[in-house]
Amino acid sequence: MVSKLDLYKVFWMVGREKSFSKAAKKLYTTQPAVSQSIMQLERELGTRLFNRTAKGVSLTDEGSLLFEYVHSSLNLIDTGEQKILEIKNLTAGELKIGVGDTISRHFLLPYLETFHNNYPKIKFKILNGTTFEILSFLKSGEVDIAVCNLPVDNQSFEVIPYIDIHDTFVCGEKYKSILSKPLDLEDLAKLPLIFLEPSSNSRKYVEDYLLSKGFKLSPEFELGSHDLLLDFAKINLGLACVTREFSLDYLNRGFVYEVQLKEEIPKRSIGVCYLKSVSLSPAAAKFVELIGERRL
Repeated sequence: MVSKLDLYKVFWMVGREKSFSKAAKKLYTTQPAVSQSIMQLERELGTRLFNRTAKGVSLTDEGSLLFEYVHSSLNLIDTGEQKILEIKNLTAGELKIGVGDTISRHFLLPYLETFHNNYPKIKFKILNGTTFEILSFLKSGEVDIAVCNLPVDNQSFEVIPYIDIHDTFVCGEKYKSILSKPLDLEDLAKLPLIFLEPSSNSRKYVEDYLLSKGFKLSPEFELGSHDLLLDFAKINLGLACVTREFSLDYLNRGFVYEVQLKEEIPKRSIGVCYLKSVSLSPAAAKFVELIGERRL
């Protein structure tokens, strides 16, 4: 069955060529098939679209009016198809990522740089927040993927872990005396502690581990930034719970010192999450693939 769109394409070609036979050649079909399509369209619209003459055809007044609209519509369809092709080929489009400030700075930036160099026409939209917040962005469709601290316990998300990270405690010069031997958790709990805010996935992970060991901690300071944790420890306001891999600059420069624990906090991961129920855009799929390749 010929679709209404196919009928309009035939109508447009006849109107442009002013000939059924020339239109048939352009459409790689027969002249009778073109004539049949035009007659079907005229029946459905209840009006004559072409004047038939010995020299060819010309548009009626009604046909001329319809031709302008069909011409515009087919151009819009062609433009839409071209845009889709550009997106598929990564020569246009947008990549929307939800990520925390710390992960963005210490993990994501090299991947963003590589992706931008490879696909400079793709625009970035980066939304920052805690893991809870960026997963909310993911659920609402505000971002394509979330790059966040794991674990994430939600069956609606596809979760791909990429790198292992380790939670540890660091201190400044004032507390260097405690570094002479590994510290047990009981002694740790007696010291002034600096943690991220309670909504942080990192904070929850460490707190849950310490609770499993029978220790409920009451931090002296609760901060919204990993960098602030390091700065507060540096000026001797207490022991800060930080991510070792994201603190190497401060540790290597002697601004803070790592506290050895008798029982190390189990490692966790950073990874990518996206909705199982929604297909990734070509840009998002390529970005996830890039992270996987760089990891290998």
